[in-house]
Amino acid sequence: MGSLIRLLLGVPGAVVVTGLLFLFMAAMIRQDLDLAEEEDAVNISITAQLQDSDLSANAADIKRPTLDTPPPPPPAVTDPTNRPTLDGAQVQVPKIDANLSIGPGFNPDRDAQPLVRIPPQFPERCKAATGGDTVLLQFDVTPEGQTANIEVVDSTNRCFNRAASRSVERWKYQPKIVDNKAEWRRGVRTTIRFQPPAD
Repeated sequence: MGSLIRLLLGVPGAVVVTGLLFLFMAAMIRQDLDLAEEEDAVNISITAQLQDSDLSANAADIKRPTLDTPPPPPPAVTDPTNRPTLDGAQVQVPKIDANLSIGPGFNPDRDAQPLVRIPPQFPERCKAATGGDTVLLQFDVTPEGQTANIEVVDSTNRCFNRAASRSVERWKYQPKIVDNKAEWRRGVRTTIRFQPPAD
């Protein structure tokens, strides 16, 4: 109903506006405008020839810049006694008699430090796992920095136990140092978390 009312009011209004515009434009066309002709018309000649300018007259007015005179060369030395010596300086190394003490706070001992930790591969047989599974492992570090005696302490999914153990087998450590000697480090614990690979 509203669109019918708009149509009935809009069409006559559009016809009236269009008619008024038409009459206004017709009246403007009928007007005689007196345009004064331009007094100085622009003359464009396509066949006009250019005249060469005399460069020789302009060349006389150009002044070349004066260059600074170069400095004179240094005087040549002909005296054979005026040469540098190549012996160098003779210096004795000083002797330092000092009893240096690092202090009681310095301790060269250290615990086993990880060098290489290879992350485990997600096992194909564990694809049904939802992710976020963890395996808690305990192992020892040999004096050579290898892992040994790997045991699974706790696991949220037994499917990941073997992959976690095989990963820890390839880890490398700096061994434990006590009195400047490498020793076994027993009971190292670590938790490995498994996330399913993104497809």
